[in-house]
Amino acid sequence: MLGMALAALDSTIIATAVPQIVGDLGGFAVFSWLFSGYLLAVTVTLPVYGKLSDTYGRKPILVTGIVLFLIGSLACAGAWDMASLIAFRVLQGLGGGALQGTVQTIAADLYPMKERPKIQSKLSSVWAASAVAGPGLGGLLTTYGDWRWIFLINLPLGALALWLIVRHFHDSRPAAPARRARIDWPGALAVFAAGGLLLTALVQGGTAWPWLSAPSLLLLTGSALAAAATVAIERRAAEPVIPGWVWRRRPIAAVNLALGALGLLMVAPTVFLPTYAQAVLGLGPTAAGFVLSVMTLSWPISAAFSSRVYNRTGIRVCALLGIGAAALVLLAFPLLPYPGAAWQPALLMLALGAALGLFQLPLIIGVQSSVGYTERGTATASILFCRQVGQSLGAALFGAVANATLSDRLDHAPAALRTGLPHDLDAVSHALQHAGALATGAADYLRRAVDTAVEHVYLGAAAAAALAFLAVLLLAPRRFPVHADAHPPARPDARTGPEATGRADDGTDTTGPAPAR
Repeated sequence: MLGMALAALDSTIIATAVPQIVGDLGGFAVFSWLFSGYLLAVTVTLPVYGKLSDTYGRKPILVTGIVLFLIGSLACAGAWDMASLIAFRVLQGLGGGALQGTVQTIAADLYPMKERPKIQSKLSSVWAASAVAGPGLGGLLTTYGDWRWIFLINLPLGALALWLIVRHFHDSRPAAPARRARIDWPGALAVFAAGGLLLTALVQGGTAWPWLSAPSLLLLTGSALAAAATVAIERRAAEPVIPGWVWRRRPIAAVNLALGALGLLMVAPTVFLPTYAQAVLGLGPTAAGFVLSVMTLSWPISAAFSSRVYNRTGIRVCALLGIGAAALVLLAFPLLPYPGAAWQPALLMLALGAALGLFQLPLIIGVQSSVGYTERGTATASILFCRQVGQSLGAALFGAVANATLSDRLDHAPAALRTGLPHDLDAVSHALQHAGALATGAADYLRRAVDTAVEHVYLGAAAAAALAFLAVLLLAPRRFPVHADAHPPARPDARTGPEATGRADDGTDTTGPAPAR
Protein backbone atom coordinates (compact mmCIF):
# COMPACT_ATOMS: atom_id res chain seq x y z
CA MET A 1 0.00 0.00 0.00
CA LEU A 2 2.87 2.38 0.66
CA GLY A 3 4.29 1.52 -2.75
CA MET A 4 0.92 2.20 -4.35
CA ALA A 5 0.66 5.50 -2.45
CA LEU A 6 4.03 6.62 -3.83
CA ALA A 7 2.97 6.12 -7.45
CA ALA A 8 -0.44 7.75 -6.93
CA LEU A 9 0.85 10.72 -4.94
CA ASP A 10 3.48 11.62 -7.50
CA SER A 11 1.00 11.61 -10.36
CA THR A 12 -0.85 14.63 -8.89
CA ILE A 13 1.31 16.34 -6.24
CA ILE A 14 3.26 18.31 -8.83
CA ALA A 15 0.16 19.98 -10.31
CA THR A 16 -0.07 22.88 -7.83
CA ALA A 17 3.70 23.48 -7.84
CA VAL A 18 4.05 24.17 -11.59
CA PRO A 19 4.01 28.02 -11.29
CA GLN A 20 6.81 27.95 -8.71
CA ILE A 21 8.83 25.39 -10.69
CA VAL A 22 8.55 27.42 -13.90
CA GLY A 23 9.42 30.59 -12.01
CA ASP A 24 12.55 28.99 -10.62
CA LEU A 25 13.75 26.88 -13.56
CA GLY A 26 12.05 28.49 -16.58
CA GLY A 27 10.91 26.31 -19.46
CA PHE A 28 7.24 27.32 -19.59
CA ALA A 29 6.90 26.07 -23.19
CA VAL A 30 7.77 22.48 -22.20
CA PHE A 31 6.51 22.18 -18.61
CA SER A 32 3.67 19.84 -19.71
CA TRP A 33 6.33 17.17 -20.15
CA LEU A 34 6.63 17.03 -16.36
CA PHE A 35 3.34 15.11 -16.58
CA SER A 36 3.66 13.60 -20.05
CA GLY A 37 7.17 12.22 -19.46
CA TYR A 38 6.08 10.46 -16.28
CA LEU A 39 2.96 9.07 -18.01
CA LEU A 40 4.98 7.82 -20.99
CA ALA A 41 7.53 6.01 -18.83
CA VAL A 42 4.86 4.35 -16.67
CA THR A 43 2.74 3.24 -19.61
CA VAL A 44 5.35 1.78 -21.92
CA THR A 45 7.20 -0.09 -19.15
CA LEU A 46 4.12 -1.85 -17.76
CA PRO A 47 4.30 -4.87 -20.12
CA VAL A 48 8.07 -5.13 -19.67
CA TYR A 49 7.83 -5.26 -15.88
CA GLY A 50 4.93 -7.70 -16.11
CA LYS A 51 7.06 -10.16 -18.07
CA LEU A 52 10.06 -9.64 -15.80
CA SER A 53 7.95 -10.31 -12.68
CA ASP A 54 6.71 -13.57 -14.21
CA THR A 55 10.30 -14.57 -14.95
CA TYR A 56 12.16 -13.51 -11.82
CA GLY A 57 9.37 -13.16 -9.26
CA ARG A 58 7.53 -10.13 -7.89
CA LYS A 59 9.85 -9.09 -5.08
CA PRO A 60 12.97 -8.18 -7.08
CA ILE A 61 10.90 -6.20 -9.58
CA LEU A 62 9.02 -4.34 -6.83
CA VAL A 63 12.25 -3.54 -4.97
CA THR A 64 13.88 -2.38 -8.20
CA GLY A 65 10.87 -0.16 -8.95
CA ILE A 66 10.96 1.51 -5.53
CA VAL A 67 14.73 2.08 -5.75
CA LEU A 68 14.41 3.65 -9.23
CA PHE A 69 11.52 5.78 -8.01
CA LEU A 70 13.49 7.06 -5.01
CA ILE A 71 16.60 7.76 -7.09
CA GLY A 72 14.41 9.69 -9.54
CA SER A 73 12.79 11.62 -6.68
CA LEU A 74 16.14 12.61 -5.21
CA ALA A 75 17.38 13.65 -8.64
CA CYS A 76 14.22 15.72 -9.26
CA ALA A 77 14.81 17.59 -6.00
CA GLY A 78 18.28 18.51 -7.25
CA ALA A 79 17.26 19.47 -10.80
CA TRP A 80 19.02 22.58 -12.12
CA ASP A 81 16.82 23.35 -15.14
CA MET A 82 13.58 22.21 -16.76
CA ALA A 83 15.30 19.72 -19.10
CA SER A 84 16.99 17.92 -16.20
CA LEU A 85 13.74 17.88 -14.19
CA ILE A 86 11.86 16.32 -17.12
CA ALA A 87 14.58 13.69 -17.55
CA PHE A 88 14.44 12.80 -13.85
CA ARG A 89 10.63 12.63 -13.99
CA VAL A 90 11.02 10.00 -16.72
CA LEU A 91 13.35 8.11 -14.37
CA GLN A 92 10.65 8.31 -11.70
CA GLY A 93 8.17 6.91 -14.21
CA LEU A 94 10.43 3.95 -14.89
CA GLY A 95 10.05 3.06 -11.22
CA GLY A 96 6.35 3.96 -11.16
CA GLY A 97 5.62 1.42 -13.91
CA ALA A 98 7.05 -1.36 -11.76
CA LEU A 99 5.02 -0.21 -8.75
CA GLN A 100 1.63 -0.02 -10.47
CA GLY A 101 1.64 -3.37 -12.24
CA THR A 102 3.48 -5.43 -9.64
CA VAL A 103 1.35 -4.33 -6.67
CA GLN A 104 -1.84 -5.35 -8.51
CA THR A 105 -0.29 -8.72 -9.39
CA ILE A 106 0.88 -9.39 -5.83
CA ALA A 107 -2.66 -8.84 -4.56
CA ALA A 108 -3.79 -11.71 -6.79
CA ASP A 109 -0.86 -13.89 -5.72
CA LEU A 110 -1.46 -13.52 -1.98
CA TYR A 111 -5.25 -13.56 -1.70
CA PRO A 112 -7.79 -16.13 -2.90
CA MET A 113 -10.70 -15.03 -5.09
CA LYS A 114 -13.13 -14.49 -2.21
CA GLU A 115 -10.75 -12.08 -0.47
CA ARG A 116 -9.49 -10.20 -3.52
CA PRO A 117 -12.34 -7.66 -3.75
CA LYS A 118 -11.61 -6.57 -0.18
CA ILE A 119 -7.85 -6.11 -0.67
CA GLN A 120 -8.27 -4.57 -4.13
CA SER A 121 -10.81 -2.08 -2.77
CA LYS A 122 -8.30 -1.13 -0.07
CA LEU A 123 -5.65 -0.59 -2.73
CA SER A 124 -8.15 1.51 -4.69
CA SER A 125 -8.83 3.56 -1.55
CA VAL A 126 -5.11 4.16 -1.07
CA TRP A 127 -4.76 5.23 -4.70
CA ALA A 128 -7.80 7.52 -4.54
CA ALA A 129 -6.83 9.14 -1.23
CA SER A 130 -3.24 9.72 -2.38
CA ALA A 131 -4.28 11.12 -5.77
CA VAL A 132 -6.86 13.46 -4.20
CA ALA A 133 -4.51 14.59 -1.42
CA GLY A 134 -1.64 15.19 -3.84
CA PRO A 135 -2.59 18.68 -5.11
CA GLY A 136 -3.36 19.94 -1.60
CA LEU A 137 -0.15 18.54 -0.15
CA GLY A 138 1.84 19.96 -3.06
CA GLY A 139 0.28 23.36 -2.48
CA LEU A 140 1.15 23.30 1.23
CA LEU A 141 4.75 22.23 0.65
CA THR A 142 5.21 24.85 -2.06
CA THR A 143 3.56 27.65 -0.06
CA TYR A 144 5.36 27.07 3.22
CA GLY A 145 8.55 25.50 1.96
CA ASP A 146 10.05 24.89 -1.46
CA TRP A 147 8.80 22.98 -4.50
CA ARG A 148 11.72 20.54 -4.14
CA TRP A 149 10.06 19.13 -1.01
CA ILE A 150 7.31 17.57 -3.13
CA PHE A 151 9.98 15.12 -4.31
CA LEU A 152 11.94 14.83 -1.06
CA ILE A 153 8.80 13.74 0.81
CA ASN A 154 8.93 10.51 -1.21
CA LEU A 155 12.21 9.46 0.42
CA PRO A 156 11.01 8.56 3.96
CA LEU A 157 7.81 6.96 2.62
CA GLY A 158 9.73 4.99 0.03
CA ALA A 159 12.40 3.93 2.51
CA LEU A 160 9.73 2.62 4.87
CA ALA A 161 7.98 0.77 2.04
CA LEU A 162 11.29 -0.71 0.90
CA TRP A 163 12.18 -1.88 4.43
CA LEU A 164 8.78 -3.51 4.95
CA ILE A 165 8.92 -5.30 1.59
CA VAL A 166 12.48 -6.57 2.02
CA ARG A 167 11.82 -7.72 5.57
CA HIS A 168 8.29 -9.12 5.40
CA PHE A 169 7.24 -9.87 1.83
CA HIS A 170 7.96 -13.26 0.30
CA ASP A 171 6.67 -14.41 -3.07
CA SER A 172 3.87 -16.92 -2.58
CA ARG A 173 5.26 -18.96 -5.47
CA PRO A 174 8.77 -17.78 -6.29
CA ALA A 175 9.60 -18.32 -9.93
CA ALA A 176 12.42 -20.84 -10.15
CA PRO A 177 12.89 -21.79 -13.80
CA ALA A 178 14.85 -24.95 -14.48
CA ARG A 179 16.88 -23.13 -17.12
CA ARG A 180 18.12 -19.59 -17.23
CA ALA A 181 15.31 -17.41 -18.62
CA ARG A 182 16.08 -15.35 -21.71
CA ILE A 183 14.75 -11.81 -21.62
CA ASP A 184 13.43 -10.48 -24.90
CA TRP A 185 15.29 -7.17 -24.79
CA PRO A 186 14.74 -6.37 -28.51
CA GLY A 187 11.00 -6.86 -27.95
CA ALA A 188 11.11 -4.67 -24.84
CA LEU A 189 12.84 -1.87 -26.76
CA ALA A 190 10.36 -2.21 -29.63
CA VAL A 191 7.42 -1.97 -27.20
CA PHE A 192 9.01 1.07 -25.58
CA ALA A 193 9.53 2.73 -28.97
CA ALA A 194 6.03 1.99 -30.29
CA GLY A 195 4.30 3.09 -27.08
CA GLY A 196 6.52 6.12 -26.57
CA LEU A 197 6.04 7.45 -30.11
CA LEU A 198 2.27 6.87 -30.01
CA LEU A 199 1.76 8.50 -26.62
CA THR A 200 3.99 11.43 -27.55
CA ALA A 201 1.85 12.03 -30.63
CA LEU A 202 -1.36 11.81 -28.57
CA VAL A 203 -0.12 13.98 -25.72
CA GLN A 204 1.49 16.73 -27.84
CA GLY A 205 -0.78 16.65 -30.90
CA GLY A 206 -3.12 19.62 -31.03
CA THR A 207 -1.15 21.28 -28.21
CA ALA A 208 2.51 21.65 -29.13
CA TRP A 209 1.77 21.35 -32.86
CA PRO A 210 -1.31 20.83 -35.10
CA TRP A 211 -2.66 17.32 -35.58
CA LEU A 212 -1.94 17.26 -39.33
CA SER A 213 1.53 18.77 -39.02
CA ALA A 214 4.78 17.00 -39.89
CA PRO A 215 5.70 16.15 -36.25
CA SER A 216 2.37 14.39 -35.61
CA LEU A 217 2.50 12.46 -38.88
CA LEU A 218 6.12 11.44 -38.32
CA LEU A 219 5.42 10.25 -34.78
CA LEU A 220 2.33 8.26 -35.80
CA THR A 221 4.18 6.71 -38.74
CA GLY A 222 7.12 5.83 -36.52
CA SER A 223 4.77 4.28 -33.97
CA ALA A 224 3.11 2.14 -36.65
CA LEU A 225 6.50 0.95 -37.92
CA ALA A 226 7.69 0.18 -34.39
CA ALA A 227 4.44 -1.73 -33.72
CA ALA A 228 5.00 -3.81 -36.85
CA ALA A 229 8.56 -4.48 -35.73
CA THR A 230 7.25 -5.48 -32.30
CA VAL A 231 4.89 -8.06 -33.83
CA ALA A 232 7.70 -9.49 -35.96
CA ILE A 233 10.11 -9.69 -33.02
CA GLU A 234 7.58 -11.16 -30.60
CA ARG A 235 6.60 -13.92 -33.03
CA ARG A 236 10.19 -15.15 -33.13
CA ALA A 237 11.13 -14.55 -29.50
CA ALA A 238 11.42 -17.56 -27.18
CA GLU A 239 10.17 -15.50 -24.22
CA PRO A 240 8.21 -12.54 -25.72
CA VAL A 241 7.47 -9.48 -23.60
CA ILE A 242 3.93 -9.29 -25.00
CA PRO A 243 3.04 -12.88 -25.90
CA GLY A 244 0.32 -13.51 -28.43
CA TRP A 245 -1.85 -15.35 -25.92
CA VAL A 246 -2.91 -12.08 -24.25
CA TRP A 247 -4.97 -11.44 -27.40
CA ARG A 248 -5.79 -15.02 -28.38
CA ARG A 249 -7.52 -15.85 -25.11
CA ARG A 250 -11.04 -14.45 -25.07
CA PRO A 251 -11.19 -13.43 -21.38
CA ILE A 252 -7.97 -11.38 -21.57
CA ALA A 253 -8.67 -9.89 -25.01
CA ALA A 254 -12.17 -8.84 -23.91
CA VAL A 255 -10.88 -7.19 -20.73
CA ASN A 256 -8.03 -5.47 -22.62
CA LEU A 257 -10.56 -3.82 -24.94
CA ALA A 258 -13.05 -3.08 -22.14
CA LEU A 259 -10.47 -1.39 -19.91
CA GLY A 260 -9.08 0.52 -22.88
CA ALA A 261 -12.60 1.93 -23.32
CA LEU A 262 -12.72 2.60 -19.56
CA GLY A 263 -9.56 4.70 -19.91
CA LEU A 264 -11.32 6.66 -22.64
CA LEU A 265 -14.43 7.44 -20.62
CA MET A 266 -12.50 8.34 -17.45
CA VAL A 267 -11.13 11.43 -19.20
CA ALA A 268 -14.56 13.08 -19.02
CA PRO A 269 -14.84 13.31 -15.22
CA THR A 270 -11.14 13.59 -14.34
CA VAL A 271 -10.12 16.19 -16.93
CA PHE A 272 -13.25 18.15 -17.85
CA LEU A 273 -15.45 18.06 -14.74
CA PRO A 274 -13.19 20.39 -12.68
CA THR A 275 -13.26 22.92 -15.52
CA TYR A 276 -17.05 22.61 -15.71
CA ALA A 277 -17.39 23.08 -11.94
CA GLN A 278 -15.28 26.24 -11.94
CA ALA A 279 -16.32 27.80 -15.25
CA VAL A 280 -20.04 26.94 -15.26
CA LEU A 281 -20.95 26.50 -11.59
CA GLY A 282 -18.58 29.20 -10.35
CA LEU A 283 -16.93 27.00 -7.71
CA GLY A 284 -13.44 27.50 -6.34
CA PRO A 285 -10.67 24.94 -6.93
CA THR A 286 -11.26 23.16 -3.60
CA ALA A 287 -15.02 22.83 -4.09
CA ALA A 288 -14.50 21.75 -7.71
CA GLY A 289 -12.13 19.04 -6.51
CA PHE A 290 -14.76 17.82 -4.06
CA VAL A 291 -17.32 17.42 -6.86
CA LEU A 292 -14.89 15.01 -8.53
CA SER A 293 -13.56 13.33 -5.40
CA VAL A 294 -16.93 11.91 -4.35
CA MET A 295 -16.43 9.36 -7.13
CA THR A 296 -13.41 8.04 -5.25
CA LEU A 297 -15.61 7.45 -2.20
CA SER A 298 -18.17 5.20 -3.86
CA TRP A 299 -15.76 3.34 -6.19
CA PRO A 300 -13.85 1.28 -3.55
CA ILE A 301 -17.03 0.60 -1.56
CA SER A 302 -18.76 -0.70 -4.66
CA ALA A 303 -15.67 -2.71 -5.61
CA ALA A 304 -15.65 -4.41 -2.20
CA PHE A 305 -19.34 -5.19 -2.59
CA SER A 306 -18.89 -6.54 -6.13
CA SER A 307 -17.88 -10.01 -4.94
CA ARG A 308 -21.40 -10.56 -3.62
CA VAL A 309 -22.75 -9.69 -7.05
CA TYR A 310 -20.41 -11.73 -9.24
CA ASN A 311 -20.50 -14.74 -6.91
CA ARG A 312 -24.23 -14.90 -7.69
CA THR A 313 -24.37 -13.70 -11.28
CA GLY A 314 -20.88 -14.34 -12.63
CA ILE A 315 -18.14 -11.88 -13.54
CA ARG A 316 -19.49 -11.15 -17.03
CA VAL A 317 -22.99 -10.20 -15.84
CA CYS A 318 -21.62 -8.11 -12.96
CA ALA A 319 -19.37 -6.17 -15.35
CA LEU A 320 -22.25 -5.63 -17.80
CA LEU A 321 -24.44 -4.27 -15.00
CA GLY A 322 -21.69 -1.89 -13.91
CA ILE A 323 -20.79 -0.47 -17.33
CA GLY A 324 -24.46 -0.31 -18.36
CA ALA A 325 -25.25 1.79 -15.29
CA ALA A 326 -22.16 3.95 -15.99
CA ALA A 327 -23.41 4.64 -19.53
CA LEU A 328 -26.77 5.79 -18.16
CA VAL A 329 -25.06 8.09 -15.63
CA LEU A 330 -22.90 9.63 -18.35
CA LEU A 331 -25.95 10.14 -20.57
CA ALA A 332 -27.70 11.88 -17.68
CA PHE A 333 -25.03 14.59 -17.43
CA PRO A 334 -26.26 16.60 -20.48
CA LEU A 335 -29.72 16.63 -18.85
CA LEU A 336 -28.50 18.68 -15.88
CA PRO A 337 -30.04 22.17 -15.71
CA TYR A 338 -27.99 25.24 -16.53
CA PRO A 339 -26.28 26.50 -14.46
CA GLY A 340 -27.50 24.07 -11.80
CA ALA A 341 -26.17 23.37 -8.32
CA ALA A 342 -22.95 21.63 -7.28
CA TRP A 343 -24.76 18.70 -5.65
CA GLN A 344 -26.20 17.60 -9.00
CA PRO A 345 -22.95 16.66 -10.79
CA ALA A 346 -21.58 15.43 -7.44
CA LEU A 347 -24.50 13.01 -7.16
CA LEU A 348 -23.85 11.77 -10.69
CA MET A 349 -20.16 11.22 -9.89
CA LEU A 350 -21.13 9.29 -6.77
CA ALA A 351 -23.30 7.04 -8.93
CA LEU A 352 -20.57 6.75 -11.58
CA GLY A 353 -18.02 5.60 -9.02
CA ALA A 354 -20.44 2.95 -7.73
CA ALA A 355 -21.11 1.70 -11.27
CA LEU A 356 -17.44 1.52 -12.26
CA GLY A 357 -16.59 -0.32 -9.04
CA LEU A 358 -18.89 -3.12 -10.23
CA PHE A 359 -17.25 -3.04 -13.65
CA GLN A 360 -13.47 -2.78 -13.32
CA LEU A 361 -12.54 -4.92 -10.32
CA PRO A 362 -14.42 -8.11 -11.31
CA LEU A 363 -12.79 -8.02 -14.75
CA ILE A 364 -9.29 -7.63 -13.27
CA ILE A 365 -9.96 -10.47 -10.84
CA GLY A 366 -11.36 -12.59 -13.67
CA VAL A 367 -8.21 -12.17 -15.76
CA GLN A 368 -5.81 -12.69 -12.85
CA SER A 369 -7.67 -15.83 -11.79
CA SER A 370 -7.65 -17.33 -15.28
CA VAL A 371 -3.85 -17.62 -15.40
CA GLY A 372 -1.14 -19.18 -13.27
CA TYR A 373 1.66 -17.47 -11.37
CA THR A 374 4.06 -17.46 -14.33
CA GLU A 375 1.57 -15.61 -16.54
CA ARG A 376 -0.21 -13.35 -14.05
CA GLY A 377 2.22 -10.45 -14.21
CA THR A 378 2.05 -10.33 -18.00
CA ALA A 379 -1.76 -10.57 -18.03
CA THR A 380 -2.16 -7.85 -15.38
CA ALA A 381 0.30 -5.56 -17.15
CA SER A 382 -1.53 -5.98 -20.48
CA ILE A 383 -4.86 -4.76 -19.11
CA LEU A 384 -3.26 -1.86 -17.21
CA PHE A 385 -1.32 -0.92 -20.36
CA CYS A 386 -4.53 -0.84 -22.41
CA ARG A 387 -6.22 1.33 -19.78
CA GLN A 388 -3.32 3.81 -19.79
CA VAL A 389 -3.29 4.01 -23.59
CA GLY A 390 -7.06 4.54 -23.51
CA GLN A 391 -6.62 7.49 -21.15
CA SER A 392 -4.01 9.08 -23.40
CA LEU A 393 -6.17 8.54 -26.48
CA GLY A 394 -9.20 9.91 -24.60
CA ALA A 395 -7.37 13.07 -23.57
CA ALA A 396 -6.47 13.77 -27.19
CA LEU A 397 -9.86 12.78 -28.64
CA PHE A 398 -12.09 14.54 -26.12
CA GLY A 399 -9.81 17.56 -26.06
CA ALA A 400 -10.41 17.87 -29.80
CA VAL A 401 -14.19 17.48 -29.25
CA ALA A 402 -14.25 20.18 -26.58
CA ASN A 403 -12.15 22.61 -28.59
CA ALA A 404 -14.22 22.01 -31.74
CA THR A 405 -17.44 22.72 -29.81
CA LEU A 406 -16.01 25.87 -28.25
CA SER A 407 -14.68 27.09 -31.57
CA ASP A 408 -18.07 26.57 -33.18
CA ARG A 409 -19.87 28.44 -30.39
CA LEU A 410 -17.37 31.29 -30.46
CA ASP A 411 -17.49 31.55 -34.27
CA HIS A 412 -21.28 31.86 -34.11
CA ALA A 413 -21.34 34.28 -31.19
CA PRO A 414 -23.46 37.41 -31.56
CA ALA A 415 -21.53 40.24 -33.16
CA ALA A 416 -21.83 42.37 -30.01
CA LEU A 417 -20.03 39.72 -27.96
CA ARG A 418 -17.25 38.61 -30.31
CA THR A 419 -14.73 41.25 -29.32
CA GLY A 420 -12.19 39.80 -26.94
CA LEU A 421 -13.70 36.32 -26.78
CA PRO A 422 -11.06 33.55 -26.40
CA HIS A 423 -10.76 30.57 -28.73
CA ASP A 424 -9.78 27.53 -26.63
CA LEU A 425 -10.71 25.84 -23.37
CA ASP A 426 -7.76 27.11 -21.32
CA ALA A 427 -8.28 30.66 -22.50
CA VAL A 428 -12.02 30.44 -21.75
CA SER A 429 -11.31 29.37 -18.16
CA HIS A 430 -8.85 32.25 -17.77
CA ALA A 431 -11.35 34.72 -19.25
CA LEU A 432 -14.10 33.59 -16.85
CA GLN A 433 -11.75 34.12 -13.90
CA HIS A 434 -11.60 37.77 -15.03
CA ALA A 435 -15.22 38.08 -16.14
CA GLY A 436 -15.31 41.78 -15.26
CA ALA A 437 -13.13 42.55 -18.27
CA LEU A 438 -15.63 40.97 -20.68
CA ALA A 439 -18.45 42.73 -22.47
CA THR A 440 -21.95 42.58 -21.00
CA GLY A 441 -23.41 39.11 -21.50
CA ALA A 442 -20.11 37.66 -22.74
CA ALA A 443 -19.40 35.80 -19.47
CA ASP A 444 -22.76 34.03 -19.56
CA TYR A 445 -22.24 33.14 -23.23
CA LEU A 446 -18.83 31.63 -22.40
CA ARG A 447 -20.31 29.63 -19.53
CA ARG A 448 -22.96 28.20 -21.82
CA ALA A 449 -20.28 27.38 -24.40
CA VAL A 450 -18.24 25.47 -21.79
CA ASP A 451 -21.41 23.73 -20.61
CA THR A 452 -22.14 22.56 -24.17
CA ALA A 453 -18.55 21.45 -24.76
CA VAL A 454 -18.48 19.34 -21.59
CA GLU A 455 -21.89 17.87 -22.45
CA HIS A 456 -20.47 16.70 -25.79
CA VAL A 457 -17.49 15.19 -23.99
CA TYR A 458 -19.80 13.26 -21.67
CA LEU A 459 -21.77 11.99 -24.66
CA GLY A 460 -18.47 10.74 -26.09
CA ALA A 461 -17.71 9.09 -22.75
CA ALA A 462 -21.11 7.38 -22.88
CA ALA A 463 -20.17 6.05 -26.34
CA ALA A 464 -16.93 4.69 -24.85
CA ALA A 465 -18.98 2.97 -22.14
CA ALA A 466 -21.12 1.42 -24.89
CA LEU A 467 -17.95 0.10 -26.55
CA ALA A 468 -16.86 -1.44 -23.25
CA PHE A 469 -20.32 -3.00 -22.86
CA LEU A 470 -20.10 -4.55 -26.34
CA ALA A 471 -16.56 -5.85 -25.72
CA VAL A 472 -17.70 -7.70 -22.60
CA LEU A 473 -20.99 -8.84 -24.10
CA LEU A 474 -19.58 -10.18 -27.37
CA LEU A 475 -16.09 -11.38 -26.38
CA ALA A 476 -16.04 -12.27 -22.68
CA PRO A 477 -17.03 -15.88 -21.86
CA ARG A 478 -20.11 -16.54 -19.75
CA ARG A 479 -17.86 -18.15 -17.14
CA PHE A 480 -14.28 -17.04 -16.72
CA PRO A 481 -11.93 -20.05 -16.47
CA VAL A 482 -10.16 -20.29 -13.11
CA HIS A 483 -6.63 -21.61 -12.78
CA ALA A 484 -5.62 -23.73 -9.79
CA ASP A 485 -3.21 -20.96 -8.73
CA ALA A 486 -6.22 -18.70 -8.12
CA HIS A 487 -6.63 -20.24 -4.67
CA PRO A 488 -3.33 -19.75 -2.82
CA PRO A 489 -1.80 -21.48 -1.02
CA ALA A 490 -1.99 -24.37 -3.47
CA ARG A 491 -2.27 -27.99 -2.44
CA PRO A 492 0.97 -29.98 -2.81
CA ASP A 493 -0.62 -32.01 -5.60
CA ALA A 494 -2.26 -29.02 -7.33
CA ARG A 495 -2.00 -29.08 -11.08
CA THR A 496 -0.11 -26.08 -12.44
CA GLY A 497 0.02 -26.82 -16.14
CA PRO A 498 -2.18 -25.33 -18.83
CA GLU A 499 -4.89 -27.87 -18.06
CA ALA A 500 -5.29 -26.84 -14.42
CA THR A 501 -8.64 -25.39 -13.37
CA GLY A 502 -10.23 -24.68 -10.02
CA ARG A 503 -13.61 -23.10 -9.46
CA ALA A 504 -15.82 -21.15 -11.76
CA ASP A 505 -16.32 -17.43 -11.18
CA ASP A 506 -19.64 -18.11 -9.48
CA GLY A 507 -18.00 -20.35 -6.87
CA THR A 508 -19.14 -23.73 -8.25
CA ASP A 509 -16.77 -26.62 -8.94
CA THR A 510 -15.74 -27.18 -12.51
CA THR A 511 -15.09 -30.61 -13.98
CA GLY A 512 -13.98 -31.95 -17.31
CA PRO A 513 -11.37 -30.48 -19.66
CA ALA A 514 -10.15 -26.94 -19.19
CA PRO A 515 -11.21 -24.19 -21.61
CA ALA A 516 -8.98 -23.75 -24.64
CA ARG A 517 -5.93 -21.67 -23.77
